[in-house]
Amino acid sequence: MPVEPIRILVADLISESGLEILRQGPGFTVQVRTDLAGEDLAAAVREHHGLVVRSATKVTADVLAKPGRLKVIGRAGTGVDNIDLEAATRAGVVVLNTPGGNSLAAAELTISMLMALARHIPQANAALRAGRWERKEFMGIEVAGKVLGVMGLGRIGREVARRGVALDMEVTGYDPYVSSEAMADMGVRSGTMEEVLAAADFVSLHLPLTDETHQLMNEDRFAAMKRGARLINCARGGLVEEEALLAALESGHLSGAALDVFASEPPSDRRLVEHARVVSTPHLGASTVEAQERVGSDVARKIRDYLESGTVLDAVNFPSVSREEQAMLRPVMDLAERLGRLLAQISTGGMGSLNMQCFGEFNHRPLRPLMMAAVKGLLSPVLAEEVSYVNALSRAGQRGITVSEGRSNEVTPYAGLLRLRLDTEQGETAVAGSLFGADSARLVEVDGVEVECRLEGHLLFFRNRDVPGVVGRIGTILGQEGINIAGIQLGRSPDRGGAVSLVSVDSPVPASALSLIRDLPEIQAARSIKV
Repeated sequence: MPVEPIRILVADLISESGLEILRQGPGFTVQVRTDLAGEDLAAAVREHHGLVVRSATKVTADVLAKPGRLKVIGRAGTGVDNIDLEAATRAGVVVLNTPGGNSLAAAELTISMLMALARHIPQANAALRAGRWERKEFMGIEVAGKVLGVMGLGRIGREVARRGVALDMEVTGYDPYVSSEAMADMGVRSGTMEEVLAAADFVSLHLPLTDETHQLMNEDRFAAMKRGARLINCARGGLVEEEALLAALESGHLSGAALDVFASEPPSDRRLVEHARVVSTPHLGASTVEAQERVGSDVARKIRDYLESGTVLDAVNFPSVSREEQAMLRPVMDLAERLGRLLAQISTGGMGSLNMQCFGEFNHRPLRPLMMAAVKGLLSPVLAEEVSYVNALSRAGQRGITVSEGRSNEVTPYAGLLRLRLDTEQGETAVAGSLFGADSARLVEVDGVEVECRLEGHLLFFRNRDVPGVVGRIGTILGQEGINIAGIQLGRSPDRGGAVSLVSVDSPVPASALSLIRDLPEIQAARSIKV
């Protein structure tokens, strides 16, 4: 069968080097369409495996309602507020970004804005162009010795802080997720939001736009700022309540503001843009040749790697790990998924809860990706809609299945052991597996009974009373049905008088054979499964 080409839709322009990286992917085809929106965008997205956007294209819930072939969205930049992450997660679509690609560009623009505010550079330039020589009107201030308040010490905020220190400014910072010790290492004095606002001569925003930070800078926060202070926002327009900012400027409480971003872009209300004490630019934070080269190439590599090998880097709706960690994690994720698939097919009753325990060297692996893989395996055989690593936990929650995970120091015979325990309306079923060699997934236990079996292909699973002749009778039935046996693995529980067996077969066991097997008096349960 011919292999379907991997189709990539580029909905916002990226660097030519980024496009070339995508085109060089084996079997990749790239379509650049920057004129799509609404239903036209949704229709195009359904026909592509990957989507590349910047900030202009809005990937809404309606666009993702029927994802079709779509597997991954790559944002050439940091912010992903133009992508409905919840809808993408429900659809099983990985969302990647390039958080470090434009950090320097955004930090340098912030410092440029700071200097422009301090020395009235844009206004002085405009006056001179208009034929006016007005030196006194544009008396500025020196930034050395002034207090720079950095709100948010992520990648960009840290770069701004470093440059503020280099300018001999006193830098104070607010970030609830960065310790005061880490700030001190950067030369930044840690403070609460109120302390930073009260002390700063310049307040620079570097926070993500969330429900908690939407219009963070409002009337009360502007009133809390030092009189005569200046605001810089090169992050997200929604962080600022623009009417309140305009009022603070009109009253003279704030001496100026520098804005690269607006709540609505381009802004239809031009009062801030045209205000005499406002420096404004049209969302230029990442607009340098170098930044666009970096983010275009970075997003292209990440999309290519994900579609080629499943490597996930800088995902915002899936746990991201390093390439080195992924190389070690992927075989364990495969084991978890296969165990989950097996568990779904040998258990009965409505699923209630799934517990995962890691032992030995698996204790050193991140738990959340392993749980995602286990749930993906558990739900894939029983749901008609597609289940992916990304939407597995969401799908489980929708069906009332609770999940839990943990690590155990219990000593086992295996270097690494993964155990899944599923509670259903009809009881509990547990399976455990390990890796034999680098990546050979093996089942080693079912409900406490030791049984070793490769987790691959078609299997006949059955529980029986531990009496002579059972395997022979089942072999006879399979032979009569033309089913070739590749191997038989047996596990006995002497204290309970029961046994668990798995027969590796070359093709699915038909219903007629299963019926004959289930009619045997020694058989307690029999299933044809595929892992």
